[in-house]
Amino acid sequence: MVDYYKVLGLQKNASQDDIRKSYRRLALQWHPDKNPSNKEEAEKKFKAVAEAYEVLSDPQKRSLYDRSVKESICHRARSPSMGHNSFFDTTYVFQDPNEIFRDFFGGMDPFVHAFWDPFDNLRNDKAS
Repeated sequence: MVDYYKVLGLQKNASQDDIRKSYRRLALQWHPDKNPSNKEEAEKKFKAVAEAYEVLSDPQKRSLYDRSVKESICHRARSPSMGHNSFFDTTYVFQDPNEIFRDFFGGMDPFVHAFWDPFDNLRNDKAS
């Protein structure tokens, strides 16, 4: 089972704000468009970061994930030779990582709007 906290570089007691900040930083770092020379690895990491964010940013999914991890650890301790299929191992369908990225950034491409000036609207209103 993937350790989503490790993917985002977080402790298990991370706040929702910590999760959001970590996703933002890592999604921008590993976005395939930002890594054209290493696109294959970037796509894998980008997908893993989006998947971790999708689970940990939703309190219900996070709770289910945390319980599933505990059960998996407990199950392996009792019976190391048997595999354990949790909810996340078998039935969960994740969103497209690019869709998560767009939703997170409000539909804006942060690479295009890197030089966006939040005071442009104020300046334009005064000029009118």
